[in-house]
Amino acid sequence: MMNLEPKNESSNRVIISILGKDQIGIIAWMTGRLAEKSINVLDLSQTIIQGFFTMIMIVDVSQATVSLANLTEQLQREGAERGLKVNVQHEDIFEFMHRI
Repeated sequence: MMNLEPKNESSNRVIISILGKDQIGIIAWMTGRLAEKSINVLDLSQTIIQGFFTMIMIVDVSQATVSLANLTEQLQREGAERGLKVNVQHEDIFEFMHRI
């Protein structure tokens, strides 16, 4: 049986996904932006399928120098300029959405 009780502590992890046409420098751009904001990459998986780049990252925002809202806005804006769809979601919300 699945435990639907909320966690007592809030996670410091955020899930970032990127989708778009493959191009040079996507990973460098994303990891560079995260490093500038003291956000640590915990895990990363990426693949290219028939010319489309997909990546999902789990990052630690406990030392972040920017709010999650500001991070999301910047990554989505810069991603759109590169033709990429960027989604940023706190782990707690992601977990809640995928429980049912």
